[in-house]
Formats: sequence, C-alpha cells, structure tokens
Amino acid sequence: MSNLKAFRVSGGQAKEIPGSSVALERQLQTLIEANMEAMLGIRFLASEYAMGRHRGRIDSLGHTKFHGRIR
Repeated sequence: MSNLKAFRVSGGQAKEIPGSSVALERQLQTLIEANMEAMLGIRFLASEYAMGRHRGRIDSLGHTKFHGRIR
C-alpha cells in the first residue's frame, strides 16, 4: 500500500497527514479494529488472520451477525 494516505477533516476540509505509509496503514487498521462495531456495525474477530492453504491473510476480520461462541 505505498500510495496509502490519511487525512484530517476539519470544518469540511480534508488535509493530508504526512507520514510513512506503513505507519499510517497500521494506525488506520488499529483504529478501525478498535471501532469496527461502532463505525461499521461489524463485530471485530481477528487481526492479520491467516487463510490457511491459500497462504494469504485478512488484515481485519469481522462478522456482521454473530451467533454462538468464539472458539
């Protein structure tokens, strides 16, 4: 995500926040995970979730309707 940018919005104006894209991505991911339910209505389940045989990962895993228990 080398082109990732973050912005601060004030008075209806967006101003880019300078900084490292890696640091910004991690900060943004942490913020979204901490507030996922309030902002998106999604219950946060896991960060950097490994996808098994596909050898990929999901940055932030959540679920919209949760039934049962987390194991």
